[in-house]
Amino acid sequence: GLSNRPKWSWMHMSKVLKILRIDASGRREGSVTRALSDDLLESLRLRYERIDVRSRDLATCIPHVDQDWIEANFTPAESRSSAQQETLGFSDELVAELKASDVLVIGVPIYNFGVPAALKAWVDMVARARLTFRYTGNGPVGLLEGKKAFLVVASGGVGVGSPMDFATPYMRRALNFIGIDDIEVVAADQQNQRGEQAMSEARARIADLVYTGPAIRPAQAAA
Repeated sequence: GLSNRPKWSWMHMSKVLKILRIDASGRREGSVTRALSDDLLESLRLRYERIDVRSRDLATCIPHVDQDWIEANFTPAESRSSAQQETLGFSDELVAELKASDVLVIGVPIYNFGVPAALKAWVDMVARARLTFRYTGNGPVGLLEGKKAFLVVASGGVGVGSPMDFATPYMRRALNFIGIDDIEVVAADQQNQRGEQAMSEARARIADLVYTGPAIRPAQAAA
């Protein structure tokens, strides 16, 4: 059983593995991405003794970028008014919890070939110049290196990795943009046709990644 799986030795690790869980499904009950994210986190708990999980449910409410936000974001931090600081407050909070994490577990339901609007809004809120990426003479460079991300992807009819899947490559590119390159995908796709088979494959993938994959170490960036 899972309880008999070997745990990673923390003898040489003094830090807690900090995990940020992000849910984007509009469903609270019956969500495949939420169920598989539960499974993934439970597997991580069984392998690693010292973890701390922070959850962010995007289905509750997340603001979208508007004119006030854009003007505040493009104003140098030292010149922002109190109103502009307040406008960016929620985005600052999202960036801070992202920076503090070692591991991301992101639920990615595929809605109409892409990501849910709430997840796109989250990306817009955390892709911040000078905070999560910077511009250089050779183009933008991500600042959040050393982190690992799990994309828990589910769909009704779209095959993950197929030409109709715009969600998975988008999330990969968005994370790459802010410096996160170590990305694993757990897919439970084409639920309408494959149902339990897709769930079984996803759970087997979780077990393979967590128990036979390389040990995850706390990111230096989160020190």
